[in-house]
Amino acid sequence: MTQLSSDVTYQAELLEKLRSRQALIGVVGLGYVGLPLSLTYVEVGYRVLGLDIDQTKAEAINQGHSYIQHIDGKRVAEASQQQWLEATTDFSRAGEADALILCVPTPLNQYREPDLSFIRNTMAALLPHIRAGQVLSLESTTYPGTTEEELRPLIEERGFTVGEDMFLVYSPEREDPGNAHFNTATIPKVMGGSTSGCSEVGVALYEQAISEVVTVSSTRAAEMTKLLENIHRAVNIGLMNELKPLADRMGIDLYEVIRAAATKPFGFVPYYPGPGLGGHCIPIDPFYLTWKAREYGMHMRFIELAGEINSAMPAYVVEKTMDALNEAGKPLKGSKVLVLGIAYKKNVDDMRESPSVELMELLQEKGADVSYSDPFFQSFPRMRKHRFDLQSVHLTAELIASFDILILATDHDNFDYDLIQSRGQLLIDTRGKFVPNSKIIRA
Repeated sequence: MTQLSSDVTYQAELLEKLRSRQALIGVVGLGYVGLPLSLTYVEVGYRVLGLDIDQTKAEAINQGHSYIQHIDGKRVAEASQQQWLEATTDFSRAGEADALILCVPTPLNQYREPDLSFIRNTMAALLPHIRAGQVLSLESTTYPGTTEEELRPLIEERGFTVGEDMFLVYSPEREDPGNAHFNTATIPKVMGGSTSGCSEVGVALYEQAISEVVTVSSTRAAEMTKLLENIHRAVNIGLMNELKPLADRMGIDLYEVIRAAATKPFGFVPYYPGPGLGGHCIPIDPFYLTWKAREYGMHMRFIELAGEINSAMPAYVVEKTMDALNEAGKPLKGSKVLVLGIAYKKNVDDMRESPSVELMELLQEKGADVSYSDPFFQSFPRMRKHRFDLQSVHLTAELIASFDILILATDHDNFDYDLIQSRGQLLIDTRGKFVPNSKIIRA
């Protein structure tokens, strides 16, 4: 093993720094994963250096401001004022950190294939500045093999020996924005190392800040664990979405059925249908595995079928909207449609992969006059693939009554549902919030 001196190894020194909380933690990517992770380390006594290409995020942190709704600005202000958290766009400072934790996006491209450009670009920015005695942890969701096939060769090309003078682990993020019961510190952390030495360093990296570290045998096993978690949800939500039109035709309230089934104290986990899947994980992660499976000559039919069902839900909602308007003697073209909620789930300011966006596009393509209301987005945000020049409308009795039809797409708690129900002419309910009647239609 590479030596610092005759009796101290890089691994021993790094372990001592991590366990004594003297290590400087570098967090690369300061979004929905990186910012709460940075604050978690600060709040247990580590100094943190945040790295991001977005200058506005770095400036906000250094000024003590939060740019994520569910993260209390007081936490950011305290961390910044006490100089425990510093953010920068200068990646040359990566060498100052003892640990580099990568929290960057891993989207799909237009062909539903993994897009590792964020990981590759981040590594290209970091590689000139990494040094012996660091641990690098990838937290981005990806296919099994990414850590070993993408990151490890880049590190070794720089002349480092993984497991001796550079340590490499994979530990998937498990953030659930807006969850009042679990946070970064209390959600168990799955972690796998490239070598046994890497695994030991990875445990030391996370065990001081996270309540429980679950060690698996390899980075591949850790990568597969994250995919399994989200595939499990995607497939079960897909099942509910497939049952929804059937239950509707049979005159059965599927939400009532799910709630009844959930009273069974074993063997059943409730999942609920909706207008489609949103967020960075569930609509995307399953396709990382189906793509990788093709390398092994296998076709993941079950996973892909669930993806097809979930992807078809916005079109199903539009169909139900057209049917409801037809019953009222109105065409969709020219009708005023109000979409309630554009976040991908309730009570968060996160629009990644939100089904509301596709729903709005489909409605607009068919000639509807589309507006939206969402307390978390006063203006429709700029997105890579979608563009609406719209402002959120404030819900009043008069405004609600002025629309031909309303679509509840995201069931934020602070909507006035009594007002919506009493003043809406027609309402499409995609979340099971209302009891159906002549003017409330489930979709």
